[in-house]
Amino acid sequence: MRAILLLGLALPLMGASARAECTRAMRVPVSPIGLSVMSSGGEVAGVYPDLLRKIGTETGCRFEFVVVPRARLEAMFTGGNADLLVPATRTSVRDARGDFIPMMKARPMLISLASDRAPIESLAELAERRELRVAVVRGFDYGESYQRLLQTLKEQKRLVLEADVLAVARALDRSLADVTVMAPSIFSGTLLQDSRIKGLLERLRFEPLAELGWGDSGVYLSRHLSSKDREILGDALERSARSGAVWRAVQKHYPPGTYEEGLKPLVTQK
Repeated sequence: MRAILLLGLALPLMGASARAECTRAMRVPVSPIGLSVMSSGGEVAGVYPDLLRKIGTETGCRFEFVVVPRARLEAMFTGGNADLLVPATRTSVRDARGDFIPMMKARPMLISLASDRAPIESLAELAERRELRVAVVRGFDYGESYQRLLQTLKEQKRLVLEADVLAVARALDRSLADVTVMAPSIFSGTLLQDSRIKGLLERLRFEPLAELGWGDSGVYLSRHLSSKDREILGDALERSARSGAVWRAVQKHYPPGTYEEGLKPLVTQK
């Protein structure tokens, strides 16, 4: 009887110790990006910070957020000074430096303010429309075709590089640029947070581009992480995507009509 009692007392302790925990705090530099990552007064919120905090509660892993410009965020991940890159579109360059966990489907689009401009259906066509100035966020990467476009635009002297999405929105509003290329949810989410440019939402024009279809968007885990940490975080992130937790977080933060053009769940939601 005494042995049974001791075993019964030990079981809760075993359950608590069985919970996998990361070997150290995870370094997560973030940059404001729509409603997926928001920053105010040094605090971060949004789809992905909420998701990581939930994972932290489940696993015991701790995440240390620091707000940096997007270009610096990419440099930190490349240099091994960031444990997670979030959110991120999957690219071959990033694949060389981290393990990718898909969380949802996303697509960048051509975004501009409503006008009678002739439609544009591809990056190749955009490259030929020399009268259009293109503003993009420094550090955004949508793959090889996107990078080739940036190089062409730079050579043509019609590339406008900005530090963040808000600066791109202002460039369009002030006619300093004509179009941009990014996920609609990122652009709309940024407008929603600034009353000075929120009115642009009603004037946005979205156009799909042939070379930039639906692809995976999610989280990169640095190869500098221990195998244990990558396994714990990878499993937790995959469960969140499969269970629909990520998509519910998107729907919680984004109002209807502001994200559907460029985001959809990784798996069909029941």
